[in-house]
Amino acid sequence: MSPTLGEYAGGITARLRSAAARMTARRRLGRERFVLAGREYGYEVRAYNQTWANERAVELALALDALRRHASGDVLELGNVLGHYVERRHDVVDKYERAPGVINCDVLDFHPGRRYSFVVSVSTLEHVGFEEEVADPGKPARVVDHLSRLLASGGEMLFTFPLGYNSALDEQVRAGSLPFSELSYMRRISSDNRWVEADGKELREVRYGEPYPSANALVVARLRAS
Repeated sequence: MSPTLGEYAGGITARLRSAAARMTARRRLGRERFVLAGREYGYEVRAYNQTWANERAVELALALDALRRHASGDVLELGNVLGHYVERRHDVVDKYERAPGVINCDVLDFHPGRRYSFVVSVSTLEHVGFEEEVADPGKPARVVDHLSRLLASGGEMLFTFPLGYNSALDEQVRAGSLPFSELSYMRRISSDNRWVEADGKELREVRYGEPYPSANALVVARLRAS
C-alpha cells in the first residue's frame, strides 16, 4: 500500500528533524574539549566517517596535534587514516587499503633504510594479526617492536586503538606485554560522544559497541626513543 500524503510528509519531517539533531550535535561537540594527561584538546568534528559520533573525534585530535609538532621531521603512519582528513605529506604503510602513495605491504616486511622522528597509528593495531587468514595474536607486539626500531633518536610513537574489539590485544595491554613506554586511557561517557580520561582498571569489562556505537574506551599508547 502506498503511503498517504500525510504519511509521506511526516516521513520527510522526521528526516529533517533527525538531520537537524545531528547538525546540532556536531556543533555542540565542536565547542567541547577533553583532557588527557593534564592537557586540553578540542574534539575533531569531521564529515568523513562522521567523527562527531565515534572515537575518531578523540583519536584525530591527539594524532593531528602530534603530527603538527613533528611537521618538520620524517613521519610514518601505520594504516591509511590521517590522509582522509589532512593533506598527507608523510609515508604510510597499509597492507590492504589502496591509495596513491600508500605502501601496500605487511609492516613487518617494511624496511625503509631510514629512521623516523614520529610514528603514528590510529585504530589499526587492533586489526593486526586479528583479521588475517591465520590469526596471529602475538603480531601486534612484534609490529610495535619493529616500528620502534625505525625511530630516530628522540623520536616518538603514538598509537590509539579501542578496547573491547580484540580480546587478545586487550589482554596484552592489561598484562603490560606490548612494548610501549606509556599507556593512557579514555572512556566515552555520553551519547553525544564526550570522553574523559580513565584508569585502565576501570575498563576491564568494556564492550565495543555498547552502550554507545563503536568504541567505548580507547588506549593511547606512546613510546619515546632514547
